[in-house]
Amino acid sequence: MAGPVTLPRRVTIREVGPRDGLQSEAPLAVEERARLIEALSATGLPKIEAVSFVSPKAVPAMAGAADVWARVSRSPDVAYSALVPNRRGAEEAVAGGGFAALQAFLGASDGYNRKNVGKSVEESISDVGDVVHVARGADLTVEVSISASFGDPYDGDVPAERVLEVAERVLAAGAEAVSLGDTTGMGTPSRVWDVVGLLRQRLPHVPLNMHFHDTRGTAMANVLAAMEVGVTEFDASVGGLGGSPFAPGANGNLATEDLVHMLGDMGIETGVDLDKLLEVAGLVESLVGHGLSSQVSKAGPRWRGAAGRSD
Repeated sequence: MAGPVTLPRRVTIREVGPRDGLQSEAPLAVEERARLIEALSATGLPKIEAVSFVSPKAVPAMAGAADVWARVSRSPDVAYSALVPNRRGAEEAVAGGGFAALQAFLGASDGYNRKNVGKSVEESISDVGDVVHVARGADLTVEVSISASFGDPYDGDVPAERVLEVAERVLAAGAEAVSLGDTTGMGTPSRVWDVVGLLRQRLPHVPLNMHFHDTRGTAMANVLAAMEVGVTEFDASVGGLGGSPFAPGANGNLATEDLVHMLGDMGIETGVDLDKLLEVAGLVESLVGHGLSSQVSKAGPRWRGAAGRSD
């Protein structure tokens, strides 16, 4: 039976493994982080969140962002971005050069935002304005990631109207795109339909990215739900690594290889070479020193069959 006609023909995947994937891991050497970015750059991924210019005291695994970025042999086919919390982070990113965009961030509600950056959402909106000011001087676009858009681990449920309000505020501050983060995997398809549906109705021309965690096993279902309401860009992390060190139970990003595998079998183009991506997953496993949560890296693609296996 044919699928719904609302599904897109092509989806853009932004790889967040070098940043979100590693931020809760034991710190890797600068050379290893640069090697990972370069390996991901060779898989056909069109966008990579490469580094984060945050306080090394707050997130030790992200220390040395400028050194990492300086060592990367960059692909002209990849749009690299940097996560920045404020003016200082934006200035450091601009000084490094070579980024296509900056990503500012804040929470949808005060609970997680205070744990993450020690500020209210209102104070963080001011920081977004500062990032925009720096970015415009360097001719860079700014996307704002709104964390905990489908539920706050400290404040509980977040109304769709609240997410819309925060999105409208950051757009008024000069941001050009929005990413909705499911920081602790509290999202379900019905919540995706509610939040994304409202934003698509009220902000139809604003580029929208989705960042799902698989903490409760709903990430892939949420991707399908988001595609059904018009979303065509998703974040994912190689191996399923990642999570916020400031939110309990945040582990488990949507695994890039699982997403590429599912979309490919659905006939939805991504431009990503799954075999090369699985090789990078193997590299990641060796770098972090433990197993990965992604399923395709364990079972292999479905079209390779199950030779040698028994139920």
